[in-house]
Amino acid sequence: MITESKLLDRKLLKNGHKIDQSLLWMLVLMLSFSLLMIYSASVAYAEHDGGSQWFYLSRQAIFLGFGTLCSLMAAKVSMARWKKWTPWILVFSLFLLLLVLFLGREINGAKRWIHLGPINLQPTEIFKLAIILYLASFFTRKAEILKQFRKVIFAGVPVGLGLGLILLEPDFGSVVVVTVVSLGLLFLAGLPWKWFSMMVGTGLVSMAGLIMVAPYRVARVTAFLNPWEDPLGKGYQLTHSLMAIARGEWFGVGLGSSLEKRFYLPEAHTDFILAVIGEEFGMVGICVLIFCYAWLVWRAFSIGKQARDLDLYFGAFVAKGVGIWLGIQSFFNIGVNIGLLPTKGLTLPLMSYGGSAVIVMLVSMTLVLRVDYENRLKMRGYKVQG
Repeated sequence: MITESKLLDRKLLKNGHKIDQSLLWMLVLMLSFSLLMIYSASVAYAEHDGGSQWFYLSRQAIFLGFGTLCSLMAAKVSMARWKKWTPWILVFSLFLLLLVLFLGREINGAKRWIHLGPINLQPTEIFKLAIILYLASFFTRKAEILKQFRKVIFAGVPVGLGLGLILLEPDFGSVVVVTVVSLGLLFLAGLPWKWFSMMVGTGLVSMAGLIMVAPYRVARVTAFLNPWEDPLGKGYQLTHSLMAIARGEWFGVGLGSSLEKRFYLPEAHTDFILAVIGEEFGMVGICVLIFCYAWLVWRAFSIGKQARDLDLYFGAFVAKGVGIWLGIQSFFNIGVNIGLLPTKGLTLPLMSYGGSAVIVMLVSMTLVLRVDYENRLKMRGYKVQG
């Protein structure tokens, strides 16, 4: 028996592509390159940590496989159904953030991961997507509330609760990302300028205060301002990242020829994978990668704008929220690697080694593709719930 969904798919295929093929292939290209660079950046650590040079590559391939499976399932779910599920997703993510404080596995002084057999679940990544879905749902259901500041503050309670739990881990970098994504969506939703400026100012003052009350955060800021003052201590990561990029010059030393990845540069396959890319592919390689991220953000915003023009407001906010998230986190990671920003412990989206991060980001980009699919359906005259 042919369902209505399959019939729509066939008709849409007849009239053109179901989804943005360029966006899909850009994701495939970047994920393939990430596997190559994770193997190159981790080969020395893999022998030490897992006893095999394929240790991190094989695990990342499994993560990508599972993420692809989750994405295929997510692609079958309409945005209207995602909107209905949003409260449960938000509550589940907050529960995980609370659970990690009690059952979390401590790595490098932070409890950010829940140990589940061979993998570590990072609830913060799920919360980032949950907040985008929550705010998108809230703005489409209660647009008039944006004119009532007290109600906007009340709606921000789940966001504040999640940020508080993330700070207890602690994970200041993710707090900054979630805050910027939330403010970005508030701006796009049309929050009056005086209130928006007030919230931005409050956010900046709060972050400055959080930095000042934590000595290790102050140390990171001072190390960022002058890493060569203590190159074997506070400035160790940044100085070696800068040396790796400087050694790569314009065109790099060649794939696999990095020296810094051989136990000199910490977190070479996670937070500082860009430095290895810079050393092996040079400034040209870094610029190409930045172009890829800028293009992904542009496509997410273009799809979101198209959804808004078609009155599919929930999908519009989701696509733009994912675009802000991808853009701001990649900006922060690249900024840290080149010495533009203090060290924050954020991975490079779609590129760094890690299970939770790549799986959730894959699902998030799938939602952007789903928004594009529903845009195309509506433009061809089919009924789509906004």
